[in-house]
Amino acid sequence: MSGERLIYMPLGGAGEIGMNAYVYGYGPPDRERLLVVDLGVTFGDMDGTPGIDLILPDVAWLEARRDRIEGIVVTHAHEDHVGALGLVWDRLRAPIYARKFTAAIARLKLDERGGAPESALRVVEAWPEVLELGPFRVGFVPISHSIPESAGLVIDTPQGRIVHSGDFKTDPDPVIGEPFVPAVWEEIAKGGVRALVCDSTNVFSPNPGRSEASLVDNIEALLREAKGMVVATTFASNVARLQTLANAAMAAGRSVCLLGRAMRRMVETAIDTGLLTQFPKVVSPEDASQVPRENLLLLVTGSQGERRAASAQLASQGYMGLSLKEGDTFLFSARTIPGNERPVARIMNQLSEKGVDVIDDAGGRYHVSGHANRPDLERFHDLVKPQFLIPMHGEHRHLREHMKLGEAKGLKGIVATNGMMIDLSGNAPKVAEYVETGRTYLDGGVLIGAMDGVIRDRMRMALNGHVVVTLIVDEKDEPLGEPWCEIMGLPHKGRGNSDLVEVLEAELSQFIGRAEKRTLRDDERLEKEMIRIVRQASQAEIGKKPEVTVVVSRLA
Repeated sequence: MSGERLIYMPLGGAGEIGMNAYVYGYGPPDRERLLVVDLGVTFGDMDGTPGIDLILPDVAWLEARRDRIEGIVVTHAHEDHVGALGLVWDRLRAPIYARKFTAAIARLKLDERGGAPESALRVVEAWPEVLELGPFRVGFVPISHSIPESAGLVIDTPQGRIVHSGDFKTDPDPVIGEPFVPAVWEEIAKGGVRALVCDSTNVFSPNPGRSEASLVDNIEALLREAKGMVVATTFASNVARLQTLANAAMAAGRSVCLLGRAMRRMVETAIDTGLLTQFPKVVSPEDASQVPRENLLLLVTGSQGERRAASAQLASQGYMGLSLKEGDTFLFSARTIPGNERPVARIMNQLSEKGVDVIDDAGGRYHVSGHANRPDLERFHDLVKPQFLIPMHGEHRHLREHMKLGEAKGLKGIVATNGMMIDLSGNAPKVAEYVETGRTYLDGGVLIGAMDGVIRDRMRMALNGHVVVTLIVDEKDEPLGEPWCEIMGLPHKGRGNSDLVEVLEAELSQFIGRAEKRTLRDDERLEKEMIRIVRQASQAEIGKKPEVTVVVSRLA
């Protein structure tokens, strides 16, 4: 056997849903040429990452080896696969390859964050065309998903063929985009497939997946029968669903208005790249306010309860001059991603309080998933016939269940989570090493690391409140007046109905009054003692130990 090895390593997306980033490598150990597949994001939430807009993979390992990256290939244009490109490209500076529609969305991501040269992004043709990228020959195989021009990847290496499924479903009639064609995958499998790295999202869904086309009649009936204005929210990237909703609106005599930047941009891009050729002319929000309610459909962002999206705004006070009232209908034509149940429920309840009829996807009448269900995964395994199965794109329970599914049919494989480098060179996949992986947070306009302490401090303040203590000391190291406190996020009254600030200031004054000169002279010691006193007194009064900032001002 030669000294080269074939490796696979997820940096995101394995052990979680979202933030997909995968690495393949071939060559001598620690000198492999590398291929990056997808660079996506996930979204922050107020419970675990307050104030955070986006979360992306830590690419420090890749950055240290960027001279070995042959290219970044993007399977499709969902945020969890393309969203990090603009944020990390400058650190990697490798060429990006994608199909036309995906490339158009990728260009928008790059331009949002300062851009990259035109030469950095290259549009590729679909299979059987292939890219020659160092030791890799990469083909983009059309596959159905909930966004157009999705691709599974065929990655040929000197040690065999890898099929990277990307996100997919086995839909023969996806409305917009290419269908799933079993014969193509049978042909791909003929020469043998060493490893299938496969989507695991819906492994717990026991029934075969349904086609996007199966929704048309139900959606048309809903829009015809609804009395007032209808609002529908779905993923902005689900272009086929947007087309179905728009077609139904036209059939029901309703004008269509797009609300939300992502919704407008996705439709415009799909039209510009030739994917949407029959989308009806939309009305502006200003013109929509003049259309009779029973003749209007709003297509809006915010299907996952995002606080600043159009859905949330409409549920509260209104958006772009449009508001909801009793008798209107609000359709959630999207699956709620695990973890988003609470914000979605909050919007639904706000809508209900307005007298709006809320329709969700509980019955499956108005939404089908973009991912392969359990029987579809078995079918795909049978088509590809891999030597190894490696589940990806799912929480750990999804990956493990997918592996069990494969093993039941005699497939070998391994459950690989973020940071596990898997050696695919032998007769069975094995862990070659563990790489430290983490997360990077977009906080406003700045990227911060998971170990920077910003999120930790913010969580502590959110949970425990904050006290600022100020003390002025003169040039003789004597206190100039009493220390004073300002509180944030804490009750003003303690257990004995005493003013909390007064209690804290009294305790601090006693300490300052008996403090030795050497303590008053030592800022570090003084700060430490005052923090201890504030936290101790707060615990006694309100049962909380707040975060404390001490400001000691010394007169020259």
